[in-house]
Amino acid sequence: MRLADCHNVQDFRRLARQRLPDPIFHYIDGAADDELTKARNTKAFARCDLVPHVLAGVEHVDMRTTIMGRETALPLLLSPTALQRLFHWQGERAVARAAERAGLWFGISSLATVSLEEIGRTISSPKLFQLYAHKDEGLNRAMIAAAKAAQFDALALTVDTIVGGNRERCLRSGFTSPPKLTPSSALSFAMHPRWTVNYLCREKFELPNLSAHVAAGSNVAVSVADYLNNMLDQSLDWKKAERIRADWGGAFCLKGVMSVEDARRAVDIGATAIMLSNHGGRQLDGSRAPFDQLAEIMDAVGDRIEVICDGGVQRGTHVLKALSLGAKACSGGRLYLYALAAAGEAGVDRILTKFRAEIERDMKLMGVRSLAELGRANLRWR
Repeated sequence: MRLADCHNVQDFRRLARQRLPDPIFHYIDGAADDELTKARNTKAFARCDLVPHVLAGVEHVDMRTTIMGRETALPLLLSPTALQRLFHWQGERAVARAAERAGLWFGISSLATVSLEEIGRTISSPKLFQLYAHKDEGLNRAMIAAAKAAQFDALALTVDTIVGGNRERCLRSGFTSPPKLTPSSALSFAMHPRWTVNYLCREKFELPNLSAHVAAGSNVAVSVADYLNNMLDQSLDWKKAERIRADWGGAFCLKGVMSVEDARRAVDIGATAIMLSNHGGRQLDGSRAPFDQLAEIMDAVGDRIEVICDGGVQRGTHVLKALSLGAKACSGGRLYLYALAAAGEAGVDRILTKFRAEIERDMKLMGVRSLAELGRANLRWR
């Protein structure tokens, strides 16, 4: 399979499967427990039908929107994801450059493999820093200060990972960061020599936003679950979230909100936006899909806060369905991580080009000239 054969997210998933050792692929692809929620995230969109209009004069459509104060070319945000240089040696650098060319928001994780400072000086397009609240308050303050110095446009506090989800594929494969050989993984690393040579011969793997404070994840191999369980602040509460928002002082998003009550609290503490997210199904298996929660949260707070639907997005029609319910935009991680793993920067460019073409084509087929024309009248439920 070649890059030219990839026309959608699932095509890129298949190519990534060919090019990655098993522990790395299953880290991206896997989720918690029985992986019910991961599957549900995408299936939720299939229960909703679009009702198009014809003879609407849609030779030209406007796909632009404004998210957290920055205009973007599409209502799509590339969610922050950890450890990207494990998936392809270009890592966050490739995704950042592709996002800038596409005119999209790009999110950087606390567990990124490229520094906030480097991304800040590399791209001028909208940048989101995703903060994991650590037990080490000095580390939290240092990361916030680094994001400010790098002129990031917004901070997203992830609120659904105070403990790690039960990711059984990672347990079976022995996945750690940095990777280590195990009897079960050695053959898979050997069968993917291109990945192995790139990992061993290019710059040393590290987590530069953390490495001055903690060795775990950069110099000491740990599982993601162990890192989350041991390093993150399990006492994180609304008062601490409000204090982080005040310390940041700019556009502020809560990532991982799923209930109406929590959405209202987000408004109360002055959040700019919320991401409806279950962490790609990687935390609490059996939780609802963000798209299934979207309507009731829009009814409760949609006129007071920006709502981003995060998770399961694989098609332009998924984006239009979420916007028809009132979401400001959609976001996702696997939608570009498979492409990064499959072909680096060229892969990310290609999947973003595909999304742009799908959204434009689908808007024309829906008979709408701008995103503002989308509404619940466009939808019917099965």
